[in-house]
Amino acid sequence: MPCCDRTLSSTDTDPRLAGAAAMRNATRLGVVLLALVLAACGSAPTRPVPAKGGGFYQDDGPPDKAPGDLRQTPDAVPRVESFHPYANRPYVALGRTYTPMTDDRPYRARGLASWYGRQFHGSRTSSGETYDMFAASAAHPTMPIPSYARVTNTRTGASVIVRVNDRGPFKPDRVIDLSYAAAVKIGIAGAGTGEVEVVRLTFDDIRTMRGDSPRPAPVPAAAAAAQPEVPPDVGRWAVQIGAFQQEANAVALRERVAVQLQQSGNELAGQRAPRVEQDGSIFRVLVGAAPDRSAARALAQQLERMLGHETVVLVR
Repeated sequence: MPCCDRTLSSTDTDPRLAGAAAMRNATRLGVVLLALVLAACGSAPTRPVPAKGGGFYQDDGPPDKAPGDLRQTPDAVPRVESFHPYANRPYVALGRTYTPMTDDRPYRARGLASWYGRQFHGSRTSSGETYDMFAASAAHPTMPIPSYARVTNTRTGASVIVRVNDRGPFKPDRVIDLSYAAAVKIGIAGAGTGEVEVVRLTFDDIRTMRGDSPRPAPVPAAAAAAQPEVPPDVGRWAVQIGAFQQEANAVALRERVAVQLQQSGNELAGQRAPRVEQDGSIFRVLVGAAPDRSAARALAQQLERMLGHETVVLVR
């Protein structure tokens, strides 16, 4: 039978009816597609769900080439910062509601840590900063943003201080999501996950680490009159370039910076060699022995330009 020999429908005989039918079908298709898009948007978390059995998110992984030995990645340098105005609001991920902390309370937890890498490298974190897989940072579901935390591998004792500037992970058995470099530093990158202890550094913890002394109590006027004036800059000043609870980490930083100072080719090369000084349970890596605060600050600025991270001026 010829292909054109068939029974005609009403839409075949009336072009207006054919157009109306086509319009109805297009409208139905558009409604279905819109519903699918809305459903996907309403249920998607900030990042994809980790692949089953994997140590990192699906399509994620380590870099093709790492810049140097990531086991020597410097810890994040803790400082007292105001909490982000938007990143600490309640939110929903994978159908679960999270209410982040909004005060300076302590936090301690043990559980599995995972890590995220090249898929998110260069993208925005919840704080609005750029994610750098080679820096010591982390994501946490409820810790205030920004926060600083010490993450310790419970099997080996290796630890790293990270800056918490992102949200995640959202699997029930995970307590923190580390940057790739932080995971390498504590030895869990190869396995993908590892059991850790996470301890948030409170503002008082940070002030103690930085050597910031509490303000002294006011002295009565009569007693103050009897005390001789002491110049505020008297003492021996140094620049702290790192502080660690593990002496080995402090020694590693000291050796690396000593080489950098020798190769600097400027006035930094003449500074006193970096040294490690124990202060209670903290091992501080110090550079220089300046006679006053202004000289120490000038040295600190030079070191920050060379090292690429913040330093702290201390009196010793």
